[in-house]
Amino acid sequence: MTGKQFSNITLIAIVLVLGFLNYRIMKPFLIPVTWALLLTILFYPLYDYLLKYIKRPSVTSLLTLSVILLIIVGPFSYCSFLLIKELGTLLDDVEGGKFHAFKTMLGHPGIQTGIEKMTSLLNITPGELDRLIAENISQLGKGLVARITRGLGEVITVAFRFIVVAISIFFFLKHGSTILGKVYDYLPFSVMQKDRLARQVRNMIISTLYGGVIVATVQGAVGGLAFFIVGIQAPILWGSIMAIASFLPLIGPFVVWFPAAIYLLIQGEIVKGVGLVLIGTFVISLIDTFLRPMIIGNRTQMPFLALFFSVLGGISLFGFIGFILGPMLLALFVSVIEIFKSTEEMNQAGDLP
Repeated sequence: MTGKQFSNITLIAIVLVLGFLNYRIMKPFLIPVTWALLLTILFYPLYDYLLKYIKRPSVTSLLTLSVILLIIVGPFSYCSFLLIKELGTLLDDVEGGKFHAFKTMLGHPGIQTGIEKMTSLLNITPGELDRLIAENISQLGKGLVARITRGLGEVITVAFRFIVVAISIFFFLKHGSTILGKVYDYLPFSVMQKDRLARQVRNMIISTLYGGVIVATVQGAVGGLAFFIVGIQAPILWGSIMAIASFLPLIGPFVVWFPAAIYLLIQGEIVKGVGLVLIGTFVISLIDTFLRPMIIGNRTQMPFLALFFSVLGGISLFGFIGFILGPMLLALFVSVIEIFKSTEEMNQAGDLP
């Protein structure tokens, strides 16, 4: 082994060890900083717009941060409170046998035929099936309530993470262009490849973050309002579920509002059921059809299967933030692979006589 090779191996080993140690140091802050980064990206157009008039990055960053915090602390805290309340009421109804929605739907003749076939196939009685459904709903609800209340109840931890997010957002906004410039300089690619990667990342952020978050928020809000109008229990809860389902391609909020409409029709609430179908078909579903293309434009979207698994895998690995982080990381990975592919093609073309 030559002295140069030994120096390179030693340098790589030192970098790996230091990188691992720094990862362990930063690990407790990764999720809050990631949330800060996503919120910074989401609200950076507002910062950029205000900077044209204020001309002072510190003041503009503080003003933008104030807007972000007002949106998070106000509506988000209130919705979290309502969500916990609705989940608690729903659990009480399920455990007390007062949750008639499933019983009414399961008692419908058309659905009852399918249930009888399923119970005979599984070798269980309809009563055992009812109990199994109620137990699973109860366990799922208790788990959600426990996680939400535990997260909100840990005041010191929540306050600390909130401060980390706020400070990170401020400096990301103020020094965002400088940070991006440093990242751009350190990338081991040619200028053309760096520009291509930057363009792909920008398109990916717009299509994944802006397209996904804005559409999900609007669909969840409209869905929750529609449920409140037709008198369905826990509209905040179902609106939140519809917003989450919006990230799942092909499935979407349809998986929530359609069964609710069927339930209303079975209950004899024809006007409300038909109204919910009309709202779901011509408002909630069309929000995705028209709003997402307006935001994304001609930018390339990921294939359905890749997007579907990236969402599920992101949730499994990162938790709730994986809805956004999963597709973004996949798109970034694809962009880097395409750069390597183009580099290889250029090298092969250069070797030709």
